[in-house]
Amino acid sequence: MSEKKPLWQTLPIAGILLEPKSSLKYKTGDWRGPFTPKINQEKCTKCLLCWIYCPDGAIERVGDGVRINLDYCKGCGICVSECPVKAITMERL
Repeated sequence: MSEKKPLWQTLPIAGILLEPKSSLKYKTGDWRGPFTPKINQEKCTKCLLCWIYCPDGAIERVGDGVRINLDYCKGCGICVSECPVKAITMERL
Protein backbone atom coordinates (compact mmCIF):
# COMPACT_ATOMS: atom_id res chain seq x y z
CA MET A 1 0.00 0.00 0.00
CA SER A 2 1.42 3.40 -0.94
CA GLU A 3 1.67 6.06 1.70
CA LYS A 4 -0.17 9.28 0.88
CA LYS A 5 2.05 12.33 0.73
CA PRO A 6 0.76 15.60 2.22
CA LEU A 7 -0.47 18.20 -0.23
CA TRP A 8 1.80 21.18 -0.69
CA GLN A 9 -0.82 23.43 0.91
CA THR A 10 -0.42 21.60 4.23
CA LEU A 11 3.36 21.90 4.40
CA PRO A 12 4.88 24.49 6.78
CA ILE A 13 6.10 27.73 5.26
CA ALA A 14 9.83 27.05 5.13
CA GLY A 15 12.36 25.07 3.18
CA ILE A 16 12.33 21.32 3.45
CA LEU A 17 15.62 19.45 3.48
CA LEU A 18 15.15 15.82 2.62
CA GLU A 19 18.87 15.19 2.88
CA PRO A 20 20.78 17.91 4.77
CA LYS A 21 24.18 18.95 3.40
CA SER A 22 23.66 16.93 0.21
CA SER A 23 25.04 19.83 -1.86
CA LEU A 24 28.49 19.04 -0.47
CA LYS A 25 28.44 15.93 -2.68
CA TYR A 26 28.19 18.03 -5.84
CA LYS A 27 30.14 20.96 -7.24
CA THR A 28 27.11 23.19 -7.61
CA GLY A 29 29.14 26.19 -8.77
CA ASP A 30 29.65 24.60 -12.19
CA TRP A 31 26.66 26.46 -13.60
CA ARG A 32 27.77 29.91 -12.40
CA GLY A 33 27.31 32.74 -14.88
CA PRO A 34 30.07 34.80 -16.48
CA PHE A 35 30.88 36.68 -13.26
CA THR A 36 32.60 35.53 -10.10
CA PRO A 37 33.09 37.32 -6.77
CA LYS A 38 36.56 38.44 -5.73
CA ILE A 39 37.53 39.55 -2.22
CA ASN A 40 39.96 42.42 -1.74
CA GLN A 41 41.65 41.14 1.42
CA GLU A 42 43.14 44.57 2.18
CA LYS A 43 39.68 46.19 2.32
CA CYS A 44 38.02 43.26 4.12
CA THR A 45 37.25 44.00 7.79
CA LYS A 46 36.45 40.33 8.52
CA CYS A 47 32.93 41.17 9.69
CA LEU A 48 31.72 37.81 8.26
CA LEU A 49 28.49 39.25 6.82
CA CYS A 50 29.31 37.63 3.47
CA TRP A 51 29.74 34.28 5.24
CA ILE A 52 26.42 34.69 7.06
CA TYR A 53 24.40 35.73 3.98
CA CYS A 54 25.85 33.35 1.36
CA PRO A 55 22.92 31.04 0.47
CA ASP A 56 25.24 28.36 -0.89
CA GLY A 57 27.77 28.20 1.94
CA ALA A 58 30.47 29.08 -0.59
CA ILE A 59 32.21 31.55 1.72
CA GLU A 60 34.66 29.71 3.94
CA ARG A 61 36.37 30.96 7.07
CA VAL A 62 40.13 30.65 6.76
CA GLY A 63 42.16 31.75 9.75
CA ASP A 64 40.78 35.16 10.68
CA GLY A 65 39.53 35.87 7.14
CA VAL A 66 37.34 34.37 4.44
CA ARG A 67 37.70 32.93 0.95
CA ILE A 68 35.18 32.01 -1.74
CA ASN A 69 34.97 28.36 -2.73
CA LEU A 70 34.12 28.55 -6.43
CA ASP A 71 33.13 24.88 -6.44
CA TYR A 72 29.91 25.97 -4.70
CA CYS A 73 29.51 29.67 -5.59
CA LYS A 74 26.76 30.32 -8.13
CA GLY A 75 27.60 34.00 -8.60
CA CYS A 76 24.38 35.40 -7.12
CA GLY A 77 26.17 38.52 -5.81
CA ILE A 78 24.52 38.57 -2.38
CA CYS A 79 27.97 38.75 -0.77
CA VAL A 80 28.72 41.87 -2.84
CA SER A 81 25.47 43.52 -1.74
CA GLU A 82 25.97 42.72 1.94
CA CYS A 83 29.63 43.75 2.28
CA PRO A 84 29.59 47.05 4.22
CA VAL A 85 33.04 48.13 2.98
CA LYS A 86 32.63 46.98 -0.64
CA ALA A 87 35.56 44.57 -0.35
CA ILE A 88 33.83 42.08 -2.68
CA THR A 89 33.32 42.77 -6.36
CA MET A 90 31.98 40.71 -9.26
CA GLU A 91 34.52 40.17 -12.04
CA ARG A 92 34.09 38.62 -15.46
CA LEU A 93 35.66 35.18 -15.74
